[in-house]
Amino acid sequence: MTKRNTSVLPAFDAPILSPKDRRLAGKKRRGTVPRSSHAAWDPPTDRPDPVEKLVDSNRGRVPELLPLRFERMSMSPFTFLRGSAQVMAFDLASGPSTDLEVRLCGDAHLLNFGAFASPERRLMFDLNDFDEASDGPFEWDVKRLAASVVAAGRDNRFDSGETRRAVIRAVHAYRDWMQRYADMTHLDVWYARIEMQDLLATMKVSRRKEEERLLEKAHSKDHIKALNKLTSIVDGRRLIVDNPPIVTHSEHGQAEQTTRVVGVVSDYRASLTVDRQELFDRYRFVDFARKVVGVGSVGTRCWIALFQGPNGGPLFLQVKEARQSVISVARGTTPAAHFGQRVVEGQRMLQATSDVLLGWGTDPVDGAQYYVRQLWDAKWSADVSTMGSSALGQYAGHCGWALARAHARTGDSVEISGYIGTSDRFGESIADWATAYADQTERDHAALVAAIDRGVLTAS
Repeated sequence: MTKRNTSVLPAFDAPILSPKDRRLAGKKRRGTVPRSSHAAWDPPTDRPDPVEKLVDSNRGRVPELLPLRFERMSMSPFTFLRGSAQVMAFDLASGPSTDLEVRLCGDAHLLNFGAFASPERRLMFDLNDFDEASDGPFEWDVKRLAASVVAAGRDNRFDSGETRRAVIRAVHAYRDWMQRYADMTHLDVWYARIEMQDLLATMKVSRRKEEERLLEKAHSKDHIKALNKLTSIVDGRRLIVDNPPIVTHSEHGQAEQTTRVVGVVSDYRASLTVDRQELFDRYRFVDFARKVVGVGSVGTRCWIALFQGPNGGPLFLQVKEARQSVISVARGTTPAAHFGQRVVEGQRMLQATSDVLLGWGTDPVDGAQYYVRQLWDAKWSADVSTMGSSALGQYAGHCGWALARAHARTGDSVEISGYIGTSDRFGESIADWATAYADQTERDHAALVAAIDRGVLTAS
């Protein structure tokens, strides 16, 4: 099993195999785990019931939000896939494994990529969700991305050929960029980044103009816009406005919740470097409220906190509960000491550049663990539901590129590239698997809808 050196100090005297030897080692892995072995999805006879797995994952979530979670997951097989990372993690664990380990995103579906502003205020394209980040075989992320492409293509009513071409484009982009990163020094890989301007340059002129318009809109999605959208003046004070069930203040025990949120934020401060503490200390706490986000995250505790700056500018932080990664659960590995820290470290490892106020903290009352980041910072996500087959294929290729860059930072790009090779075999195998797994997702989605119809589960 290929693992990173996790000792406190690097083993300076340990020999490093040459790129030629590591590429050959990757190629030799095909002898025990053929690339064609990734093509088949055969549900194991003891496969956990997907609905029971979802119900089990509800433990510790906010009870009144669970119907909203099931409503969002029941909308389509694609939304079901988005919200059921734990189901797929167990399915992936039942299949073949290369043991070529990276820091996985753990939930690398199409909508967990997007644009955001770097500290230099340039728009970057990268992974943008790390709730499930954990060590695991590189192909787990590739398969989740591929399955999401098929589910999205079917949602858009593409024919099977169009959908398969989009999947192949994603996997081939991963293959080709992994090869390019394998030819770079590892330091250069860590400096590598994908700017949105790089992606725009690859688009047709007509589509490029539309994307430029959307990115200009993303640039304006900042703390000032959040202030205007989420707050109003109440009795002379700037407060977050309730919009139930999405944004709500606690109806009962607001004082206790204030103690808890302020406690998390106070603990979070210690996770920041000294220069970021200096930045954060200029702001004063004003208000907070619960804000529901995502699909799979619905029901976990998530807060937005409003702060006021010394020169009139606001700061919005998202305080989001972190739990054990579904990857860790499926693999049976030791849970991280602090789940919020795990998320933050995963983001810093996988993203080319991360939020300057990214950190973690612990609830002083019940010990729940959180990570903290800016709420809006020029963030943008693609609307794949409006894409034609060509646009979806291009976007999927961009996601494959970003995933390869992330994995090349935390795994052995040379050995992974050696395993994948330069032919189309790996891509064709992943496309076969993704098609079969999308069929499984449709069956699982139907089971969820049936459970709701029977009254076994409640959807809002």
